[in-house]
Amino acid sequence: MVTGGTRGIGRAIVQRLVKDGFKVAAGYAGNEEAALAIAKELGIVVVKGNVGKFEDCVAAVKEVEDQLGPIEILVNNAGITRDAMLHRMTPEQWNEVIYVNLASIFNMSRQVIEGMRERNFGRIINISSINGQKGQAGQTNYSAAKAGLIGFTKALAQETASKGITVNAVAPGYVDTEMVASVPAAVLEKIIGNIPVGRLGKADEIAACVAFLARDDSAFITGSTVTANGGQYFAG
Repeated sequence: MVTGGTRGIGRAIVQRLVKDGFKVAAGYAGNEEAALAIAKELGIVVVKGNVGKFEDCVAAVKEVEDQLGPIEILVNNAGITRDAMLHRMTPEQWNEVIYVNLASIFNMSRQVIEGMRERNFGRIINISSINGQKGQAGQTNYSAAKAGLIGFTKALAQETASKGITVNAVAPGYVDTEMVASVPAAVLEKIIGNIPVGRLGKADEIAACVAFLARDDSAFITGSTVTANGGQYFAG
């Protein structure tokens, strides 16, 4: 199951996992048109809900498992931005991002972890961000959530390693998606100028990282963060 799986990086992850032979479900929050389009194109299950709400996650996972069986691979990809400098940020902007980008990791993982432990197998892959590693002005909410996600990954990896469950994160840099396309041209030009490879990343490149972590031959990797940012930032 891939949360936020009908657009952008999430869609690319879904496409790659389907190509690799997995039965896939994609979660989405509101864009019905995009959800129905990918369901028809790829023959996947799509489920609607707000990952920031625990009860929505309970219902979504039940719906998926009723149709496809137990979830063995969970990709926590859903995320939003509500950018503002802290001195202008509202409680609503802070809370919405924290709930959708961070609390959702608990909300979703909690639904599948017991089954994974019983079966002695599982893959949880959390999508973080370069800005969760280095921070970004105007994104204290987003950076805090994405950094917290990395801490969650390391802690849960230690809890589950003996049970055949790996928990890893992927931290993309700036990727050519709708979200990045909405950045003003002058700002985007400056961003690309700071990326050593000289271009934005591709959603397919992030999906390839996820696909590797989902495979059996990644079983010795857990608690790790894969940075895919074109050399823009090296995490210590």
